[in-house]
Amino acid sequence: MKKKFLSIINKSSSFAVIVAILILWQILSATGVVPKFMLPSPVDVVMAFIGDFPLLMQHAATTLTEAFLGLIIGTLLGFVIAVIMDHYPIAYKSVYPLMVLTQTVPTVAIAPLLVLWMGYGLLPKVTLIVLTTFFPIAIGLLDGFHTVDSDSISLLKAMGANRLQVFTHIKLPSSLSHFFAGLRISVSYSVVGAVISEWLGGFYGLGVYMTRVRKSYSFDKMFAVIFFISLISLVLMFGVTLLKDAVMPWERKR
Repeated sequence: MKKKFLSIINKSSSFAVIVAILILWQILSATGVVPKFMLPSPVDVVMAFIGDFPLLMQHAATTLTEAFLGLIIGTLLGFVIAVIMDHYPIAYKSVYPLMVLTQTVPTVAIAPLLVLWMGYGLLPKVTLIVLTTFFPIAIGLLDGFHTVDSDSISLLKAMGANRLQVFTHIKLPSSLSHFFAGLRISVSYSVVGAVISEWLGGFYGLGVYMTRVRKSYSFDKMFAVIFFISLISLVLMFGVTLLKDAVMPWERKR
């Protein structure tokens, strides 16, 4: 009961802070303290969102298609890499440094190269999303595999279990929480990666929309699409939480 009460207080406090920021933002914009061409008011942003809602939905469909394709492939790739590195120490020593190296290169630096090599179609966008989403999955699963209770593994082996049975009955269930933690990060990365890749070219997508409104100096629409992208990421992360609760109901009771 006490935990629920504290949770309600924390949520109320966060909501109050957000409302206070929006009110202050509206006052600064309405009074002219900050020019509207620099910082449109929240009302202007909402009106821009409503006015361009059908167009935003059209662009969002393209972005989400790219994000989901890249996320699915990135998740599968991260899972396979994590399993291989867990089973073969030599693979861990040789692949892990390369994985870390891929994350040190800025996404905006990789994107132009992918466009140069693969063109302006769907392939470079999905490839960029895969590169940004597989790492949290692989690292999360690998950490989960390494934190498994060794006594449980020894017991199962003593009962005659093979490596596949140890993996399916001990390692995989024990690493699910790490997997969903990585998936929550990858989901947000997938949307951001799709938008960044769309900046470089294309006909549809929220990144293309951002480029067009930026060139026309429609900053109210620019803020609208930024908040829309953030909302999409939050909804997808919440979806991952619901999926985790469905797969791991015992975690929800804690």
